This record gives sequence, C-alpha cells and structure tokens, in this order.
Amino acid sequence: MSYEFREFECDDLDLNNKTILITGGTGSFGKLISTTILNKWKPKRLIILSRDELKQSEMADKSPWKNHDCVRFFIGNVREYERLEMAFRGVDYVIHAAALKQVTTAEYNPFECIRTNVIGAENVVRAALHNNVQKVIALSTDKASNPGNLYGASKLASDKIMTAANHLAGAGGTRFAVVRYGNVMGSRGSVVPLFDKLITDGIKKLPITDDRMTRFWITLQQGVNFVLSSLTIMKGGEIFIPKIPSIHITDLAKAMDPNIDMEIVGIRPGEKLHESMISSDDARTSVDLGDRYAILPAVVRWSDDKHHVLTKTHSYLDDGFVYASNNNSEWLSVEDLKFWLKKYYYTS
Repeated sequence: MSYEFREFECDDLDLNNKTILITGGTGSFGKLISTTILNKWKPKRLIILSRDELKQSEMADKSPWKNHDCVRFFIGNVREYERLEMAFRGVDYVIHAAALKQVTTAEYNPFECIRTNVIGAENVVRAALHNNVQKVIALSTDKASNPGNLYGASKLASDKIMTAANHLAGAGGTRFAVVRYGNVMGSRGSVVPLFDKLITDGIKKLPITDDRMTRFWITLQQGVNFVLSSLTIMKGGEIFIPKIPSIHITDLAKAMDPNIDMEIVGIRPGEKLHESMISSDDARTSVDLGDRYAILPAVVRWSDDKHHVLTKTHSYLDDGFVYASNNNSEWLSVEDLKFWLKKYYYTS
C-alpha cells in the first residue's frame, strides 16, 4: 500500500451564494481551487484576479469556467491598491495566492519580489478592510520559516502583515489567516517538470544540487483542500501548517528514472539543504490540531480574551520542537513517489 496523503476535509465550509475572489487565479493553484469550488458549491460570484489577459482568456474558453455564469475575470495586479479596492467590492472571502515564487529570480530581482510579495500583501489587507471582506486567507511557503533567501523573507513579511491585520480589523472586522506548506508535486514551480523535460530530452546525468537535500511534499489537490479546510476553522491570526511527508531529492530522481546517473551541481543562490515549517522559536506559540499545526499570534488584541481561542482546547508544543523536512516522521519512498507521480503528474 502506497503512502496515503491526508484528505483535509472541508465539508463544514459553505460557499453557496458567497462571493469569492482568488488573487493569482490563473496559476496552477488558482485553476484547481476555482474548479474545486465550482464543482462543490454554487457561489454567487467567483472572481479570478490576475495580471495575464492571455491566461484569463484561455481559462474563460475552457470547462468548468465557461459553463458557470458566476465566474468573473478581473485584470489586476496586487501591487496596485486602487485596482484591488475596486475588485474587492462585495467580496465575502479572499484567497490570496498571487506571489513571485522563484527563489533564484527573487535573489536577482529583489525590488520586484518586495513589490509583489510584501507591498502586495499590504494592499490586499487595506482593500479587504475597506470593503469589509469577511475572511482573507493567504498562501505562504515553508521558506518563510527561518528564511535563508529573499523569497522566504518576503513571505515571512507577508505572513506578519496578514496576521497583524487582525489588530487593525478589531473585534468585528475582517479575519486574516495564513497557510504555509511545502513543495507542490508537479506544479510549475516544482522540480518535477524540470526533471521530466531533461529526461525526455535524453540528458545523460540528472543535475542534483546536493544529494543530502530533503523537501516537504504535497499534492496540488491536497494543498487546495488544506486551504479550504483552514478557511473553515480560522478565527484570525493563525498560520496553519499541514502534516505532510518529506522526500529525499535523490529518491525523486530515482522514481522518475531509475537508470539515470546523477551529477551534484551545488546548491543554488538562496537555496537551503532542508526546509522547516515550524522553528523552535515558533513552537512556543504553536498547537497540534491533529492533521495540522497552527502557529498562533503571540498577542491577541481583537477579542475580549487576550489568549487565542485554540489555546482553550489545545496545549502549546514542547520547547525545542522543530518541524523540518529532515526530522519528519513521515517519508515517501521511491515506490511511493512512483505511485503518486503516475497519479498526479503522468496522467496520460
């Protein structure tokens, strides 16, 4: 039996007759979460906000988007507050997925990364507060924990902006939360498409940055379900972290082609050997929720209770706890990777 990924059920979430806006909605995540929403609920409106008119046009001509009158395509950039302020009018829930995500690209283009990931997060917060949006949930990354590169640092800043926004909203205002997870199997930013192309092109040796490297691993559908389930349970200020397996990068290469040789080429600028999602410092304000962890705000000033509601039913993690890809208790074997790659990536 192959490793079974957690389902992250979202049955308690009701998006019927709600207006949902997805920033970065034409990306891999945006396409799948919008499809999931349309298949599961009947929203009043589903707004896809992104910069790329071509991607929007291509989406609009395909199922399921062309078959639903509730779908709206909105050209806009999270860097531009005025455009977001217009887009967020009448919106109940915002799923903030827009970001610059490539580590090396961010290292060489720091101004652009900051404008999108940090200033963009501020603009989302301001527009949501101005329009009395009910909930905002933002996508983060494992690289935001003890960041070693600009991308991770920009997403940590974004996480802080989102969680602190609950103070600005006050007791009855918009609630903001964050989800943080690892590498997504087969997404555009994943190493899987790169390895696949190199193997297809007949490369003799697969480039491996470091044979000790480990990463967290999650399927795209699992990431979508995790966001939706976190939207259900969020009270404001949480950073939700799924319990997901780790992989050895060399096992991934073996799963994709067991006969190919590997060449160690060295870690790229800003790249880590291992990724973490909860540092020992974060553990002091984190709780175990069963299928996920939640890093809670150290100070709560938007309710009558100075402590977060989850601390009433869950204890903080032990001092020194670290959730990292190299000390994980769950791992995918080569055979596991073969099975899940066939299911989620090699679909033909």
